Amino acid sequence: MEWYFALGLLLGTVCAFMFLGLPVAFAFFAANILGTYLFINGDIGLLFMPIEFHNAIKFTLAPIALFLLMGEILLQTGVAFKAIGAIDRLISRVPGRLAVVSIVGGTVFSSLSGSTIANTAILGSVLLPDMIKRGYQPSIAMGPIMAVGGIAMLIPPSALAVLLASLAEQSVAQLLIAGIVPGMLMAVLFFAYVVGRCMLNPALAPAYVPDHGDMDGPLTISLHLGGRRIAGAVYNGRGRRMLNRVLPFFFYILPLLVIFVIVVGSIFFKIAAPTEAAALGCLAALAVCYFFRLFKTVIRISGIEGADFTWRDVARSLMETAKINTMILFIIAGSLVFSQALANSGATDGLLQQITQLDLTPIMVVIAMMAVLLFLGAFMDQVSMLLLTLPFFLLGSQSLQVAFNIDVIWLMVLMLITMEISLLTPPFGLLLYVMKGVAQFEVTLGQVVKSALPFIVIELFVLVLLIWVPEVATWLPKQIQ
Repeated sequence: MEWYFALGLLLGTVCAFMFLGLPVAFAFFAANILGTYLFINGDIGLLFMPIEFHNAIKFTLAPIALFLLMGEILLQTGVAFKAIGAIDRLISRVPGRLAVVSIVGGTVFSSLSGSTIANTAILGSVLLPDMIKRGYQPSIAMGPIMAVGGIAMLIPPSALAVLLASLAEQSVAQLLIAGIVPGMLMAVLFFAYVVGRCMLNPALAPAYVPDHGDMDGPLTISLHLGGRRIAGAVYNGRGRRMLNRVLPFFFYILPLLVIFVIVVGSIFFKIAAPTEAAALGCLAALAVCYFFRLFKTVIRISGIEGADFTWRDVARSLMETAKINTMILFIIAGSLVFSQALANSGATDGLLQQITQLDLTPIMVVIAMMAVLLFLGAFMDQVSMLLLTLPFFLLGSQSLQVAFNIDVIWLMVLMLITMEISLLTPPFGLLLYVMKGVAQFEVTLGQVVKSALPFIVIELFVLVLLIWVPEVATWLPKQIQ
């Protein structure tokens, strides 16, 4: 069979089953059965498929489950919501205040959850109703929440970054570190855009005085034992308003930043491998949640409430993590066998030969890869587009990355940014539908897309910047080599 017929048959099988509504993992399994039977020794190949699935699940995939668990612990215990409230108190007298809160809060939560959907859903549920109530235009209310939700794909701990590096058999640690600078750059540009646009057009986000009833009241600190107050103090002097604003930051944000420092710092300074760092992150998340419970029980400060923490929350976190991780492992196993079927059919080698005959430069090849991902991202989810393109872009000696000697960490960061952009591109941008679902007011998909467009332009700018200045992505990971 000619390579282009084999390529069309295997890719067409996957796309057809996904179009019919079959889950991604099972669409790949269907293509694997067909491809293995046709191109890998028929019935004998089918007998060896379970072994290949078993070999695809490696210990290097453990950080995915652990990072997911870390985010779920903070989500199920309500700590994430408390952190957003603390940021809301801290930021004041800034144009587009609540939109800025969503960017700062989303960036903080991105460094803890690794989930774009969870990031957007939480911010949309907590901040969007208040924005609309205070007269914010939907364009400036929804856009920042969706855009900052996608940053979770770049800033560690990104589950998709771990998945990409694991499938490509590259350094998980270097890719996680490489996403920090581009992710923070995007957050700064989002911040500058929102503030600048609201300064030019204040009607987009009417100014208001934050409604925190306890800000001007006296600051009360009390110590409790066995449910009884045994000591206390009241501060009613100057500066109490500032203390009421700043104290939640120290109680809710700094402990979360400690988790980030433990995870990223242990990787950066080579104290722990990514798997060990993820495990440390889970333990740190449990410790932080227990601290909040202890704080709520023993110490009480007016205006600051501790978060509830029970072992039932931990059990719920484990259950949610198991659900997501099981599907991820199915997808990984199916995709690796799929890439073997493509290689054995001659499709990968045939396509590579056709591209190398075009006499393209590495930069031109990278731009073509990103164009393919942007096109696919308008019609399918990130995992599907990643698994369809990875055999051609990154996997093995027959990939474009090897043929054109492209820096693999740089290429993977570009792929993550492109997939982040695809979260906001119509008609099937996933975060567009998440936002429409959490919006508690009448909004059309067209309005949601319009609010996302300026942030898509910013993300495209960052993508172009990284293509022409690779050091933005590669400098930091080189420091840990």
